[in-house]
Amino acid sequence: MRLVLQRVQSAQVEVSGEVIGRIGRGLLVLVGIGKADDSSAINWLANKTVELRIFEDENQKMNLGLRDIKGEILLVSQFTLYADCHKGRRPGFDQAADPEIAERQFEEFVKAIDSLGFKAQTGKFGADMKVSLINDGPVTIILEK
Repeated sequence: MRLVLQRVQSAQVEVSGEVIGRIGRGLLVLVGIGKADDSSAINWLANKTVELRIFEDENQKMNLGLRDIKGEILLVSQFTLYADCHKGRRPGFDQAADPEIAERQFEEFVKAIDSLGFKAQTGKFGADMKVSLINDGPVTIILEK
């Protein structure tokens, strides 16, 4: 799994002109599932996501996690995180998991985040989504397991 975490002041996702997920201060997490991925990394990545200290404390040091700031989380599936751009000009997606497998693992990741005391907002798996955000910092972290 590959995650791109973006520290945000706010973020939302729309499908067909309707907002289906919206958060205030917290994390927008783009979630990619690869062919070689299985469920073994899900709990580790969920814990790392919510515990990662990337929010500033009163001294402007990145010393606080999502729980510390009572932040929110928006999870958006994104198979393009597994794009291979080594050859030609068109990305290849051979390393991305098949949609039915990826959807199941994405849902497992959502449940893992929820089990840690967060009610994750989500996009819609496989849909054409419009994601907007106000990046805070900007701070963008890539996690992979």
